[in-house]
Amino acid sequence: MGFFSFIVLGVIVVAAFVVIGIYNRLVGLRQNVRQGKADIDAQLRQRHDLIPNLVETVKGYAGHEASTLEAVIEARNTAQKGNPDSGSEKGLRVALDNLLALGEAYPDLKASSNFQELQRELADVEDKLAAARRALNAAVAQFNTAREAFPAVMFASAFGFQQADFNTLDDSERGTVDQVPQIGF
Repeated sequence: MGFFSFIVLGVIVVAAFVVIGIYNRLVGLRQNVRQGKADIDAQLRQRHDLIPNLVETVKGYAGHEASTLEAVIEARNTAQKGNPDSGSEKGLRVALDNLLALGEAYPDLKASSNFQELQRELADVEDKLAAARRALNAAVAQFNTAREAFPAVMFASAFGFQQADFNTLDDSERGTVDQVPQIGF
């Protein structure tokens, strides 16, 4: 009876270590998903922070384009409120495209080094945002795979690990993201 007790105790200890290992791995992967979401938020904030400088630069050359400038500021303010949703970000993207298009109508604005630098910074932020979205989706895939793999699938829900959502486009964005943005220097 003593030997059997040691075997049962050994199995329980090994099982406990396996469950602890699964839990710790899922915690780490969930943190990667949270970090990915925070990185996207940071890039969106950086884009929002560039807009006032871009608007001020355009005002100097095309101040009478008040409706375009107001639309950009309003779209930025809407996008900054609360959690970023794709609808408000799409509105901001459209308003920014209209603002950047003014560069074509005003050659002095297009030639402005400040305007060109802000366009480069905006393009850089957009690239970083796309990379952050890809990184988030990779982290989500890794987390969801680990969560659904055996033996973690037996414990994940009980420990509160819910499936993470991928960063996807909503219906308002489909058909616009596959178009090449019109940014001219």
